[in-house]
Amino acid sequence: MPAKLDVDKLDLQIIEEMINDAEISYAELGKKLFVSGATIHVRIKKLEEMGVVKGSRLTVDFKQLGYDVIAFIGIYLEKSSLYDTVATELRKIPEIIRLNYTTGSYSMFAEIACKDINQLRAVLHDGLQKIQGIERTETFISLEESFTRSVCVYNNC
Repeated sequence: MPAKLDVDKLDLQIIEEMINDAEISYAELGKKLFVSGATIHVRIKKLEEMGVVKGSRLTVDFKQLGYDVIAFIGIYLEKSSLYDTVATELRKIPEIIRLNYTTGSYSMFAEIACKDINQLRAVLHDGLQKIQGIERTETFISLEESFTRSVCVYNNC
C-alpha cells in the first residue's frame, strides 16, 4: 500500500488555482491565498518532489494547427499480458496523444490527432495493425469536443 501523501488544504488550493491558470505568478497566487510567494514556491517544489505536480502544460487547439481529425481507437489485445509491449510500440506513433489501459470491451483506448483521413488511415493500416499483439481495433471519429476539464481538487469548481 503506497504511503499517504502529505498534502494539506493550502497544497490543494495551490493545485486548483494553478490548474485554472498555470501562468499565475507565485507572488500573485500568494496574495490570493494569503501567503507569501516564497511559500507558494516551496509548496510547488514539494509537490513536484512528491510527484503530485508534474510540470505545466500548454493547452493547444489542434484544429487551429490543421489537425482536423481526432479519433479514438479501441484496441483489442491477443492477451492482456502483452499490454506493456504493445504500449511501448504505440508510444512510437506520434499521432497517438493519449493511451489508457482499460476494463470492458477494449484492452486499451487511444486518442489520435491527424491532419486528415488519409493520415488516420496510414496510422491504422501502417502503424497499429502491424504491431504484434494487437488482435483488432475499433475506430471512433470525434465530430466535436464539447468541453474538457480537470478534476476539482479543492472546492472552487
